[in-house]
Order: sequence, then C-alpha cells, then structure tokens
Amino acid sequence: MNLGIRSKLFLTILLTSLIVVVGMMLFTRWSIHSGFIAFVEDRQATRIAHISDQLLDSYEVNNSWDQLANNKRQWLGILFRRRDHRPAYRHDDDDDHLGPHQRRRLPPPFRHLLRESGNTWPSDRIMGHLQRNDRRLPFEARLMLFDQNRQPIYGRMNQLDNSQLFPLREDGKTVGYLALIHGPSLTETEHIQFLEKQHSGLIWIALGILGLSALISYLLSRRLVQPVQSFRTATKQLASGDFNSRVPIQSKDELGELASDINALGESLQANEGARRQWVADIAHELRTPLSVLRSELEALQTGVRDLDHKAIDSLHEDTLRLSRLVDDLYQLSMTDLGALSYRKEQVKIAEILHNDIETLRSQYTDAEIKIKVDTHSIQDVNIHADAQRLSQLFRNLLKNSLRYTDQGGQLDIIGYVEDSSLVINFQDSSPGVPETELDKLFDRLYRVHGSRNRDTGGAGLGLTISQNIVLAHDGKISAFPSPSGGLWIQVRLPL
Repeated sequence: MNLGIRSKLFLTILLTSLIVVVGMMLFTRWSIHSGFIAFVEDRQATRIAHISDQLLDSYEVNNSWDQLANNKRQWLGILFRRRDHRPAYRHDDDDDHLGPHQRRRLPPPFRHLLRESGNTWPSDRIMGHLQRNDRRLPFEARLMLFDQNRQPIYGRMNQLDNSQLFPLREDGKTVGYLALIHGPSLTETEHIQFLEKQHSGLIWIALGILGLSALISYLLSRRLVQPVQSFRTATKQLASGDFNSRVPIQSKDELGELASDINALGESLQANEGARRQWVADIAHELRTPLSVLRSELEALQTGVRDLDHKAIDSLHEDTLRLSRLVDDLYQLSMTDLGALSYRKEQVKIAEILHNDIETLRSQYTDAEIKIKVDTHSIQDVNIHADAQRLSQLFRNLLKNSLRYTDQGGQLDIIGYVEDSSLVINFQDSSPGVPETELDKLFDRLYRVHGSRNRDTGGAGLGLTISQNIVLAHDGKISAFPSPSGGLWIQVRLPL
C-alpha cells in the first residue's frame, strides 16, 4: 500500500507522540509507584519502631517475655493498635483487651484472630494468605517475635530465614527480635486503591494527550501538505509547456523558498522559450537573406537578365562564402553552448598566443589602415592553465571584431596585466562606439547594434557569443565597456 506524504507525516507525528506519551506514562507510573512504596516503607519502619517500643515496655514489666507469651490478646493489641490511642492491652484478665479502634483496624478476614487459641503465629490462615501473596494482608500480620536466643515466642522457625530481623535492645542488651516476613510492599487497602486511581488517571491522561496529538497531527499534516499540492500542480503545468504557471508564496520557511525556486524555474523556462523562438526566427532570417540574394542572382542568370561572366560567378561565390561563414558560426556556437568542444588544458604562455594571433591578422589591419598598439610586458612570463587553441579562437574573434567595425584610420589598444589573482587583457578600439544601453546585449546571439557597428559591415553577430562561451569554459569573465578611444572596450579576465 502506497501512502501519501500527508499520511506519512500524520503517522510519523502521531507515532512520535505515542512513543513520548507512553514513555512519560511509564516513567511517571514507575516514579509514583517507587516513591509511594518508599513512603509506605518509611511509615512501616516508623510503625515497627513503635511496636518495638511497646514490646520493650511489655518486657520491662517482668523482665521477661513470659507474660506476653501467655497473653495472645496482648500481642495482637500491640500489633494492631494505633499510635495515637491508649494501650490495647490490660494487666487483668478481661476478655476484651482490644478496644474498638483495634477491632476496626483488623480487616474482616482476620477478625478470627481474636477467637483463635494457642500461640501459633502467624496462624495457618494467615500463612495461606502469605503463600497466595495476598496484597490485602496487613504487614502487621507478618510480624513475629523471637527471644534473645531466636526462639519463637510468636512465630514460626521455618519462616525465620524468610524474614527481616529487627533487634530489641534493653540497656544495650539484645532481649529479643522482631521479625518481618517478606511480602508485598503495599498491604493497606487504601494504599492499593490510591495507586490504582493514579494509574487509571495516568491512562486517561495518556489517552487524552494521544487524542489531542492525533488532532494536531492531522491539522499540521494537512497544513504542511497543502503547499506541496500547489507545487505538484505547478510543476505539472510547467512540464506540459505552460510556463506561465506560478506558485503562491505563503511563508518564508523552506516551503516558501521552494515556491520561490519553482517560480524562478518557471520564469527561466519562459525566458528560455522566448529566447528559443527568437533564436529560431533569427536563424531563419539570417539564412533567408543570403539564400534570397543567391536565388535572385541565379534566376537572373537563368532568364538572361545577367550574363554568365566572371563578375557574376564571383558574386555568387561571395554569397556562398557568406552563407558558409554563417553556418560555421552557428555550428561553433551550438558546440560551445552544448559544451561539445573539446578542451585540452595545459600550462600555456598566453602572451605568446596573443602575439601570434596579432601577427597573423596584422596585414589585414595594415590594409584597413588601423593601428595596433600592444602593451603586454607585464604578462610575458605568465602561465595559465588553458586550451591554447580555444584561446587563439577567442583572440581572433575579438581581433576580427575590431577590424570589422573600427573606422579606417582608427586604432586598437591591447593591454595585459595581472590583477587580483586574475590575468586581464583589454581590447580597446576607436570609434564608432556602442551605446551604453546596448553593452549588456552584445554577447546575445545574433544581436546587432543599430547604427555604425551593424551587420552591414559584415559578420553574423555570433563572434562575441562564441567568445563568451570560451571564456566561461575557462572559469573566466568577459565584459563590455565604452572605450576611452571612443569605440568598444572588451575586457577578458582569466584565473591564474
């Protein structure tokens, strides 16, 4: 059976509460029981001390146990009298030595002790109760008396080893022993009833707490699972392509953070979907333009509007090359986006790679009458962990970008230095520049600046996007700023 998160949460909280409540109930029950037993045993010790004093008083009368041994009623009177009452025995032979208080103290099953004859103590009936571990048997019925030689006065020799002895001392001399036969700690009916009431009360309290815990668990699990249902609904809508789905944020806890993350995911998917559609439209537009030109020229040749000469062939070849460059750029961009380009990183001297690329394109700069000024003395001996081939691709893209968009007679300044554990290379060309509002968009795919630096001068608008992907693959950063010379400033930061 598969349980939902709501059921699991409810059962978890309820089970935890059950364990805590049962544990507390058992501990409290043990604490009450042990504490009450200690209290009763302390009272029993006090009672035994009082009985011992009464027995010693009886011993002082004849300086022996003879009188007490011959008067069982006196023995019972000492055992079952209350501390705050007058002595329960008399020195005459009156048959009623036990007062009304002592009679009432004897439970009904033991009032026969007043009528039994002989000194056999405890009686056979009491021994039967002891063998059955009768909790209603008062502890006084388990007391026995032995003389100084441990001979029974009121007691059984076979119970001596099963008893706890309390010496009776007179002037520092042991004159006898009071023995307590081992039995239940609680013997008074009111004591047992008290504990039973406490235990019953604990059970009802535990049941009440469990019921309250179940109610709280149900409400809490319902409250906690409710946002999860909205998360589930939103994610299903996002998975189905509805990127406008959002989750209401109802708290500032982890669930609120999760709702924010889901909303951020929806916004990201929505933005990516818009970018994808724009990307497809831009690619279609970029491919349509050279294909339309190529088609029109071919149709002109077919209809005889243009003659098939070297000039027409060169024009068709130029259009084909432009289309080929666009396709190559798109392929390179897709490879860098997917991370499919292989990077073989090793320790390389970046200044050497940069100078080689500059020398490769220097003739084109000379033809365009653009000067190149290089200041990389501080990084001549700097090594970084990078892919030399991809860095060369990065530098050539940036050099061609400046060559393509810088006005004739302009200048490109290349400055390299180390700053904050990073290697920094600046490419600063002269006019025309880029409006500051469009600097952040330069690295977008197929983005072209309206004005002087646009598609009409060449390029597909993918060079800076490819350059950004290469820099990010090296854990670096590439940024665009207005150049001090009036053009564009591209800054590349690579970690050392």
